[in-house]
Amino acid sequence: MRHLLVLSTLALLSTAAATAYPLTVTDDLGRRVTLRSEPRRIVAMLPSHTETLVAIGAGSKLVATDIFSNHPKAVTDRLPKVGSGYQPDLEAIVALKPDLVLADESTGSRLTEKLAAAGLTVYGGTAQTYNEVFEKIAVLGKLTNHETGALNLIIRMRTELNTLQASVANLPKVSTYYEIDPTPYSVGPNSFIGALLSRAGGQTIVPAALGDFPKLDPELIVRANPQVMVGLTLAEAAGRPGWVGLQAVQRGKVFQPTPEANDAISRPGPRLPDALRALIRLLHPEALK
Repeated sequence: MRHLLVLSTLALLSTAAATAYPLTVTDDLGRRVTLRSEPRRIVAMLPSHTETLVAIGAGSKLVATDIFSNHPKAVTDRLPKVGSGYQPDLEAIVALKPDLVLADESTGSRLTEKLAAAGLTVYGGTAQTYNEVFEKIAVLGKLTNHETGALNLIIRMRTELNTLQASVANLPKVSTYYEIDPTPYSVGPNSFIGALLSRAGGQTIVPAALGDFPKLDPELIVRANPQVMVGLTLAEAAGRPGWVGLQAVQRGKVFQPTPEANDAISRPGPRLPDALRALIRLLHPEALK
């Protein structure tokens, strides 16, 4: 098995040639994005993009990030912040003269549209599913001429993720309510967080038909009666109408991840193994002893 892994790794790396420019790719909005040459000045408007660029060896190309990018601190602390997806500082971004801006595909924020209207080259796209995390890493590797770094990262991540997943393979699935915010928004099974829950030995209570990140009727949560809740405190859960009798609340199985763990879980990027490890500690702590 180890021999096969080495051979497959070498085969993947052998395909990672230098990127040829001009390069045209299609982003998640269906836009054709063309880079005339290798980008040297990049603005990342999402933490996952920032973390991915650093992890594949392209961090030196960053000239600014969004206000939420905070990892790794040695990189993000020294870079100017240029707003967020919904409140970008367009003047500051344009003044930096980036040759590539990495944004999201949200039609709500219209960030990609705004930046393109300012004459900038913009790639709009983020991972929504587990497999798309690796696809986006590969895309950023290609865009920045760091394909080898991207492939190395993907291999390291998949190796660690497989080892972690194996640690809970024979343990029972735990029904889980994962709260993104108290509205309440949660995660469907096909989202990258839902997939992480499954790989951690859990199972989101949200039906796939409701989508990847749906707003829930609180009654659905009550009816599902999850064994574990993640993303809120025990006091918050106990204070909601009809929740005090739920088994997760009764058994004290309500967990608020640390800020660092929460960032790793909520960002579809290179810290996916950290996210899976954090979820396993909450759902099946016995697996990591």
